[in-house]
Amino acid sequence: MNRWLIKSDPHDYSAHDLARDGQTTWDGVRNPVALKHLRAMQPGDAVLVYHTGGEKAVVATASVAAAPRPDAKDAKLAVVELRFEDWLVSPAMLKAVKADAFFADFALVRQARLSVMPVTDEQWKRLLKMGGGLAETGR
Repeated sequence: MNRWLIKSDPHDYSAHDLARDGQTTWDGVRNPVALKHLRAMQPGDAVLVYHTGGEKAVVATASVAAAPRPDAKDAKLAVVELRFEDWLVSPAMLKAVKADAFFADFALVRQARLSVMPVTDEQWKRLLKMGGGLAETGR
């Protein structure tokens, strides 16, 4: 199983929307590197949901529900099905991530505009710890 981080503008589609919907088609990714990562996703992969804008924090987890496929509107792009999994107890703020030397090589710190990126097992564990763990909402 691989681990990923996806960025979402909470004004367009937030983790709250994903939690409400349960599952959604994740689209709108245009950056070639982000598309490469999105196309590498596999069903069952774990995903961190990061809110951009004023929040700038990892807020929830999701999973890849179905393999990536071409975008119906533009076959050069790809989409993936994501399923909501759980909330972090508290947001893992970007400010705290940047302040932690452990994350110096993390794409979230190095490539601020990248919307889909891999996360190592160690980074995943550390981010969940920063967020106080999972809320275990029973979903």
